[in-house]
Amino acid sequence: MDDNRRVTIAVIAREAGVSVPTVSRVINGRSDVSPQTRERVEEVLNRHGYQRRPTAVRSTSGLIDLVFNDLDSPWAVEIIRGVEDVAHAADVGTVVSAIHRKTSSAKQWLNNMRARTTEGVIFVTSVLEPPLQAELRRLNIPVVIVDPAGLPTQGAPTIGAANWTGSLRATEYLIGLGHRRIGFIAGPAQLLCSRARLDGYRAALEAAGLPIDDDLIRPGNFYHEAGFTSGNELLDQPDPPTAIFASSDQMALGVYEAIRRRGLRVADDVSVVGFDDLPEVRWSSPPLTTVRQPLAEMGLLAARTVLRLARREKIESPRVELATELVIRDSTAPPPGKARSTTGPVAGTTSGGHV
Repeated sequence: MDDNRRVTIAVIAREAGVSVPTVSRVINGRSDVSPQTRERVEEVLNRHGYQRRPTAVRSTSGLIDLVFNDLDSPWAVEIIRGVEDVAHAADVGTVVSAIHRKTSSAKQWLNNMRARTTEGVIFVTSVLEPPLQAELRRLNIPVVIVDPAGLPTQGAPTIGAANWTGSLRATEYLIGLGHRRIGFIAGPAQLLCSRARLDGYRAALEAAGLPIDDDLIRPGNFYHEAGFTSGNELLDQPDPPTAIFASSDQMALGVYEAIRRRGLRVADDVSVVGFDDLPEVRWSSPPLTTVRQPLAEMGLLAARTVLRLARREKIESPRVELATELVIRDSTAPPPGKARSTTGPVAGTTSGGHV
């Protein structure tokens, strides 16, 4: 049965008591319709089982919405780069927005998005709140979430990285160098990626038979200042760690500064490991040992996925977790006065750069 053939927009308009252009605007998700009128038209559409044809509507829009909580990080730039590569190849544009975790900003973004009729939306490190999800579903706009902040949202594909495994490997590497007191600077507690990195660190210590000392675990927020502050707190302890694993590269660089201001040397006195492998850290002094998170690839895959959904094409998997790898550079060494362990390199590592 094809209700669309038997029920025309003119019939819907007559029953709802509105004009044909008004029905068209409701079907296309335009914002220039009053809530009362929209509700009346939607009721008639639903009663007749009218099936929208969103692909035809969105095929000429040529836009992908990319929504961050914040844009003040090189991490965001890498995600954008991956999305832009796909968007350019597909001849579509990218609209980048930051909502700063504010409900008012999210509402403003939604109003703007309705007016431009996007192909799809990519949210980054976000929780897709039920009202927003319901509105996007009503508008037939596909959604993909990169690095979801909370539990996966039903019906929205997610793209992430192997945070737990990456953290496990980094901690195992430090243990293999001979470190026994390893400090850890966590990310925001509400983010799944932060919790996974902390769990990987703990799992490596447990597997090696080392105690988990809560005094060696400090809070952070992925930014330089938190690395500097928490790095100082760790180094102020009576028995300070000989290595510090910061769960972002920016915090690791903050730890560098905390070490230097004490007249100590990175690697020679305190080993440092980061997480992300941002372009800048290969040029830090010394170059940073870090866990490479495939940020650009995550953005690239998210863009490909949202375009496939917009075209009603099948996607390979609703949950994708890309591999991480440990990139060994010059910020790590055995503890002072201790030779390197003979356990050998940790599986899944590279030395001096990427493979």
